[in-house]
Amino acid sequence: MEEQAIAKDAIRFPCSSCGGPMLFDADTQQLKCAYCGRLQDIEADGSAPIEHALDGDEGGALTDWGLEQVAVRCGSCGGESLIPAQQTAAICPFCGSPKVLPHAQEQLIRPESLIPFRIDRDDAAASFRAWKKKRWFLPNAFKKENTAVQLSGIYIPYWTYDADTASSYSARRGDYHYRPVTRTRVVDGKTQTYTEMERYTVWRSVSGHYDRFFNDVLIPASGHYDAQLLDRLGNFRLDGLLGYKPDYLSGYIAERYSVGRDQGWERARRRIDAMLEDDIRSEIGGDEISGLTIGTQVAGRTYKHLLLPVWNAAYTYRGKPFRFMVNGQTGLVSGEAPRSPWKIGFFTLACLAVAAAIAWIVMQQQG
Repeated sequence: MEEQAIAKDAIRFPCSSCGGPMLFDADTQQLKCAYCGRLQDIEADGSAPIEHALDGDEGGALTDWGLEQVAVRCGSCGGESLIPAQQTAAICPFCGSPKVLPHAQEQLIRPESLIPFRIDRDDAAASFRAWKKKRWFLPNAFKKENTAVQLSGIYIPYWTYDADTASSYSARRGDYHYRPVTRTRVVDGKTQTYTEMERYTVWRSVSGHYDRFFNDVLIPASGHYDAQLLDRLGNFRLDGLLGYKPDYLSGYIAERYSVGRDQGWERARRRIDAMLEDDIRSEIGGDEISGLTIGTQVAGRTYKHLLLPVWNAAYTYRGKPFRFMVNGQTGLVSGEAPRSPWKIGFFTLACLAVAAAIAWIVMQQQG
């Protein structure tokens, strides 16, 4: 079919004025000449992202990225990425190692859509500095120093999955009730009778059906990052997705997915199952739930492959390496940072002092 035709010729973006390379500029959302600064509009693709049937084969998916690139693999961490053919990769964008070598390029599914960078390198560095200042447990010396970092703009691969689910469930619901109970106790050698409220649980069997449609369950297709760091970056606004155009990749690194389509679905299914359990527990209600069993049928599974913008960096503080990322769309920072043992110790002592004060006040009132 014509709409699934694969481009045969890779595209370069020479400046029409000086012949220099045109790179994507996050500020203007245009191509900008690296030498003379000339701007060139990018013709937007207003078509909606295509959802592919997950149960079909990958034959209909495009594999040509439309941009002349070289596949490289890091000899230290194994990370694979695509860089412009004219660019020489000096260091790995994932781990910072200089052991980056050309690698045979496989025919992998090309992304159908992406979110272009909207935060440039300077803004990303400013976001990191602001992030440092807000972290109370960081050493003061680290907050004040001008940390040397090497920021790499990377398009990280993701999968999104849609699915219609129909679940049947059964469980036992427990509801708390209270009743007065008379008891005795000895105070100063005298027996006293008193009444207190005793809690007991009334159990009953429940069952039902729960239907939910899941739209755009977002799963990283990269296996080279800390999953928690990526999860904390997950506030991407997917309504900003644009149809894939190689223009947006000019000047940036695009990572090839290392988590395949089917493996990504397995992770999405676990996330869907966890969300369904939370929903069903909420629907059942009660104070306790036991013996919950859920059977779920899934239909209409579809997927999209897309690229999302991330500034990735590593830095060293007192000989210890740390990593952070900046969401290239929103500026949100997710990272690792050194901790001050003095601040943590002071905070712990303050909490213990507050707890001791509360305990003393309670004892005084009871006395």
